[in-house]
Amino acid sequence: MTKTHFGSGAMALALAFASLLLPGTAVAQEVDLDAFRSGPIFEEFGDHAPVEGVENFVPETEFAIAFDVAGQADAGTRNRGFESAARFINMHASHAVDPANMRIAVVVHGGAVKDLLDAEANHSRAMVTQLLDYGVRFIVCGQSAAAYGVAKGDLIPGVELALSAMTAHAQLQQAGYTVNPF
Repeated sequence: MTKTHFGSGAMALALAFASLLLPGTAVAQEVDLDAFRSGPIFEEFGDHAPVEGVENFVPETEFAIAFDVAGQADAGTRNRGFESAARFINMHASHAVDPANMRIAVVVHGGAVKDLLDAEANHSRAMVTQLLDYGVRFIVCGQSAAAYGVAKGDLIPGVELALSAMTAHAQLQQAGYTVNPF
């Protein structure tokens, strides 16, 4: 049997981490969502909180952001990944970023392709349509679409179909987009 040796630093770190897992050892803090508001671009979604005293923020910044969304929405809800794109737009527009300086793309793969179906029961449909009308690009992974039996004609009008999510991200990066990790 192999004996594992922890140095005093590693043992202290392990014990500190373990104490966070024990009930009653961490200080519980409530989440206050009262400060979150929608708008100024999308009034029904994309809630964000105003943040005072932000340093090094330049409203003239130009953003080209790709959101990577794989998780499908729970039944009866909107896709949170899609909502993140709206939150990004609302948040920055509320801090004086010109909407013309925001190029947003949402690359969708896995089960999330179902959240782009042009069906009345799709709770993300109205939000996606508004985002598309605003100029946000939705790009579906063709590999995921094939796996889930989704054809281009099944998608909300305006949604693009790529060979793959990997292809879409590579092309967006070549066009100057960065990937948002959230």
